[in-house]
Amino acid sequence: MGVLCFQVRPSQAIIVAKREAAKKKNQETPDCCYVRDIYQTAIDSGKMIRGSTGVVYERSMAEHRCLWDESYPECPERFTRVLERCQELGLIDRCKFIEPRFARIDEILLKHSVEHVNLLKATDGCENIERLESMSSKYDSIYIHPSTYKLSLLSAGSTMNLVESICRGEIQNGMAIIRPPGHHAMKSEYCGYCFFNNVAIASEKMLSEGLAKKILIVDWDVHHGQATQQMFYDDPRVVYFSIHRYQNGAFWPNLRESDYHYIGAGAGIGHNFNIPLNKTGMTNADYLAIFQQVLLPMAYEYQPDLVIISAGYDAALGCPEGEMEITPAFYSHLLAPLLGLATGKVAVILEGGYCLESLSESAALTLRGLLGDPCPNVCPLVPPSHSITTTILNIIYTHKPFWSCYQYQDTYNLTSAPGNDEIRHLPQVIYEGDQSKPEFYETRNCYPVQSEIRLNEIHNRLVSLRQTTILARAPHRVCLVYDLRMLKHLNYTEDSHPETPKRISEIFLKHEEYGLLERCHILEGRAATEEELALVHTREHILAIQKTAESKPSELMKQGRDLDSVFLHKETWTSASIAAGSLLQVVDSVLNGESQSGVAVVRPPGHHAGEEGACGFCIFNNISVAAKYATEFHGLKRVLIVDWDIHHGNGTQSILEEDPKILYISIHRYDNGAFFPASKEANYDVVGSGKGKGYTVNIPWNRRKMGDAEYLAAFQQVVLPIAYQFNPELVLVSAGFDACVGDPLGHYTVSPEAFGLFTHWLSPLANGRIILALEGGYNVNSISYAMTMCTKALFNDPLPPLRSTTPPCSSAITSIKNVLKTQRLYWPNLVFQVALPKENVIPEVSTPGFERKIAEEQFKTEKDQIHDLGGKIEKMGLDSPRGCPNESGNSEKKKYERAFNTWRKWRKWRKWRKWRKWRK
Repeated sequence: MGVLCFQVRPSQAIIVAKREAAKKKNQETPDCCYVRDIYQTAIDSGKMIRGSTGVVYERSMAEHRCLWDESYPECPERFTRVLERCQELGLIDRCKFIEPRFARIDEILLKHSVEHVNLLKATDGCENIERLESMSSKYDSIYIHPSTYKLSLLSAGSTMNLVESICRGEIQNGMAIIRPPGHHAMKSEYCGYCFFNNVAIASEKMLSEGLAKKILIVDWDVHHGQATQQMFYDDPRVVYFSIHRYQNGAFWPNLRESDYHYIGAGAGIGHNFNIPLNKTGMTNADYLAIFQQVLLPMAYEYQPDLVIISAGYDAALGCPEGEMEITPAFYSHLLAPLLGLATGKVAVILEGGYCLESLSESAALTLRGLLGDPCPNVCPLVPPSHSITTTILNIIYTHKPFWSCYQYQDTYNLTSAPGNDEIRHLPQVIYEGDQSKPEFYETRNCYPVQSEIRLNEIHNRLVSLRQTTILARAPHRVCLVYDLRMLKHLNYTEDSHPETPKRISEIFLKHEEYGLLERCHILEGRAATEEELALVHTREHILAIQKTAESKPSELMKQGRDLDSVFLHKETWTSASIAAGSLLQVVDSVLNGESQSGVAVVRPPGHHAGEEGACGFCIFNNISVAAKYATEFHGLKRVLIVDWDIHHGNGTQSILEEDPKILYISIHRYDNGAFFPASKEANYDVVGSGKGKGYTVNIPWNRRKMGDAEYLAAFQQVVLPIAYQFNPELVLVSAGFDACVGDPLGHYTVSPEAFGLFTHWLSPLANGRIILALEGGYNVNSISYAMTMCTKALFNDPLPPLRSTTPPCSSAITSIKNVLKTQRLYWPNLVFQVALPKENVIPEVSTPGFERKIAEEQFKTEKDQIHDLGGKIEKMGLDSPRGCPNESGNSEKKKYERAFNTWRKWRKWRKWRKWRKWRK
């Protein structure tokens, strides 16, 4: 067939437009380029101050209840008890109330069919209990009340109002205390106490209205939110992450699609995460491992602009449906790192939870976390279970092709022999469920019931946990110390020396510029006593520094030349003792309960100073003095020091290497021993000595350029897992910023806002008792912005998203693997260094809900055929094939035999319905 071509002359308007575009292009400078300020994100974040926390609820939601079974677990008390506990803790009054509203039908239709809506609408106000129960029996785990339709609209509408308020910046974050729940409600089927999918509808509305472009849905309800998964399975705009009890398909809803290898389809492949829990009794440690190994690395790579949590609390201790062991206080620890995403835009939407005591406490402590209160201390963590370790490795294996953050497991060929110390894992898909569906579902006594003995045991445990959970808040969120006397320490001979007084004065001014000083509790500096300095230094060293106050400049210069990278001044003693003493002021303020956290803007720095002498610009080891002071004078048993200065804190390590009360973790540039302080003691295989063995953790970098991606990986893979296992009572940060972009000594590219994120991640530890003490950093702009971002993080101000999306470099991955291999001997939660196969060993899967859709269509077709044939047979009055006429021969007889068999099937169908088995 030929092709007809038509020559169309462009319109005059198009010709003019092209001419103007060409003219404009010719006027442009050919070498025109745009330069972005390396501090632009930090500059822009100056106005980002924490907003209010919203809460939405409507007391009429208590009307929805089961009229024929008073013991039904999805009861009004789930709603009222949560509200009561939040009010007891004074949380509701601290929130901004968001008006509830009914969803419009067009909004519901974003994710549900017209028939789905109309069928429920037909029950509105119906008082016929028998009819309501009969209709409920057609759906899995459903009861319908005369108010169900309106309250389902109210739940969905209230969820949308809350989420929209967050997206529009009217509130910072918020919680929807609503019912009925929603995450099991499918497009055209009610399921699992759910009628309209609140979270899915709200997500779709935000996307369609341009209020969000990328959404992360975290579903920690113990039941798989299969409906939410189905609705976004091929949508790359949404990552759906579900942690749910599965038991290889034996637990409700018994779906194959709830397993780990269902990872999304089409454009959304890799965007669906199922974390199937294949045993009961999962603990805080199991959930923490899921977050640290799977969720957080992916989430910070994905960088969503909205986070929605389907917050079911049926994994909480005591719930008869979940049978898990998550303590109520731990939910705030799960929430905390998610608040660092999406500039803090996080919505928590109530789903399930059926132990009223643990449900109400868990939900209340989640709302408390949204309000920015410190995370309560939790019980010491046990190692992750073998079951969850297997699951996590399976998930990393299936998602590794789609995410650059999963690079810390070696690989192997299936045909190769394992190495001597190689541990291998082979992912498997095991299904032990039953996907057949009955014609009618039970509507009464269809839920687990606990014995009185078990109920008393649960109550006693929850009471004990409540009594030992510290919910006190310090009067001051952040204290800050700064003393002008520390400016007097100068270099006599080198005006351009990098350790300059401007380092602290500019930080102080930047805090003032950002309005932080008026928000901080300002402390007066003081000099440390000789007794306090002697906690870590010899008397000889203290006396030598004291004498500098009476020495001549020539004597000081000679004395300084005998030291390693140190200058001395007649004010050195004053400045150095005030630096140490001022940090102790912050320690006292925090540990005495006056302040929640603290910032010490001090100099000279300290972490290179050893027991017997000064080193590397450092006179006294401020952070070691503070750690020892906390254990000796305040009686603490566990203090964590995180040192992110680009130089290894050789002084801190040597002073504390035998102390099991103090865990020292250092991330530093090493360059295979060539970078200052150029000591083999900074390598990953140095772990402490004596009783302190295992309490030194070195993360050495061996490449000249490291940035946000490498430091994020170090925190996610090493720092946070070990820190949580250690469970400190105080966190001290040797906050050097010479790894920050633009530093003349470090030459790394870590952004100022990344340091704020690190601070945010450490803040849930130790009941929020965290103190930052300035160490190095020699670009005054970089350190001013970086420390300011840290202080803002302590105030829970929104954190800007990190701009870097590049994966960690191979050198950093090698370093992290070496650290993990070394430290797993001392920290039992580091169990994920296992080799995974290179080959694909996972069977192909079909789209979730696809089998159900096909089965429904085939069943409908067969049902219609049976109805037609059955009607014909009834009209003919046939009772058996013997009554069929046979004069016309065998062909006619066979025709009626087939018709009779079809009739039998139809009679059977009328008596009971049974869905066909779903195809594998």
